[in-house]
Amino acid sequence: MSAVNITKHNFEDEVTRADRPVLLDFWAPWCGPCRMVGPILEEIAAERADIKVGKVNVDEQPELARQFGVSSIPTLVVVREGKIVNQAMGARPKSQILALL
Repeated sequence: MSAVNITKHNFEDEVTRADRPVLLDFWAPWCGPCRMVGPILEEIAAERADIKVGKVNVDEQPELARQFGVSSIPTLVVVREGKIVNQAMGARPKSQILALL
């Protein structure tokens, strides 16, 4: 499975009502560290059927970025049963991203 593009229109279905934990990546195409993290998240999405990986483009979804208090990107947020259970800012290696889960 690959990462899902999350928007304000599909947020409720894809994140709030998800049947498994969701790893959200708040990113932008112009962000160098975001481009480094992107392939790692795609890898995690392909390997782990027990989680959902969602990508939120902060330029296209400023409301979601504000809702989550994102002030710097990349920001990774883990949502379980509709609630934020973990959060981290900045580029990280795969092992540290998996440790967030």
